[in-house]
Amino acid sequence: MAVGALREILLACPVTETFKWRSPVYTAGGGNVATAWGLKANCALSFFKGVLLKDPEGILVAPGANSRSVRMMKFTSVADIGRMEPTLTAYVCEAVEVEKAGLKVDFAKDDLVCPEELIDTLDADADLRDAFEAPTPGRQRGWVLHVSQPKQAATRVSRIAKASPRILDGKGMHDR
Repeated sequence: MAVGALREILLACPVTETFKWRSPVYTAGGGNVATAWGLKANCALSFFKGVLLKDPEGILVAPGANSRSVRMMKFTSVADIGRMEPTLTAYVCEAVEVEKAGLKVDFAKDDLVCPEELIDTLDADADLRDAFEAPTPGRQRGWVLHVSQPKQAATRVSRIAKASPRILDGKGMHDR
């Protein structure tokens, strides 16, 4: 499959392969550099600090509307990956240099508005508020996005109730 072709290219680069999140993750300089994903109709190579890459080919895209750091490229065939091998190798090597240099993504001040239902719940429960504020800003952002999506207040309240045990356990929206 196409993920195997990506893996061959990645293993020829100066990275170490590990497994996290049920997928191969490629690390260097003490940090995560890239990951390869097998999807139904395609496969993808994503870079954790993709916004810091120069992207001279203009091929990196954000995986979603709320993505702030990760950038990825999708492939639909092994032939596409083969044609892109020199470019992929260059991008991976650049990502390795970014990691080795210790560069950090400068996140702009978050413009998310915390929904009233979440604010009220956190004000009423000090333990939940402390647990919500303890993890990284990214994990807090994930919960705010999740709770904010529904149009109806009742659905937002329901999501908060279902999320509370996970928040109290220190879990982010996407943690298992």
